[in-house]
Amino acid sequence: MNLDHSKIPQATAKRLPLYYRFLKNLHASGKQRVSSAELSDAVKVDSATIRRDFSYFGALGKKGYGYNVNYLLSFFRKTLDQDEMTNVTLIGVGNLGTAFLHYNFIKNNNTKISMAFDINESKIGKEVGGVPVYDLNDLEKHLTNDIPVAILTVPAQAAQPITDRLVALGIKGILNFTPARLNVPEHIRIHHIDLAVELQSLVYFLKHYSMTEEK
Repeated sequence: MNLDHSKIPQATAKRLPLYYRFLKNLHASGKQRVSSAELSDAVKVDSATIRRDFSYFGALGKKGYGYNVNYLLSFFRKTLDQDEMTNVTLIGVGNLGTAFLHYNFIKNNNTKISMAFDINESKIGKEVGGVPVYDLNDLEKHLTNDIPVAILTVPAQAAQPITDRLVALGIKGILNFTPARLNVPEHIRIHHIDLAVELQSLVYFLKHYSMTEEK
């Protein structure tokens, strides 16, 4: 099947890693097949949405049988390029950046932070979580074009100037943990994750919406 990934809705694409993680757990436990209802209960996405998500990829299951775990796992591994390592750089080795370096996405064996940058002389030239930390002033010297993704954990005022340098170096995607709204060319993909906003949103929903109202 020749799949045109541009036709897959973004909401569906964001759920694929969630499905993949659960399927890996099922496979590890020896389970051979799974129903959309079981998937729904595990990943907290309704069954109709799961069936619609899967329908974009063709006939992945059989009515009355459910889904073959091994087949789904293999399919999503290829779809998500799990067999190909993606190297990531991290900019800003503060508290949050340091936590990322120690965690380093160890459960996602296809994604790895391979280098980090900071301006703090006490961190430059050392390793954090096994990842070398370089001087941000030497970004152009060390960042290679086989690293397509950057994680930004820097002060907001520094985010745009650093982003401009990353774009010039060929970075294709940025995971932005700063409050700054970044301006980039159209071909650059940015995911903004503002932890303070997410927390405020959570508290707001807790105060004003019940679980039944939300559904």
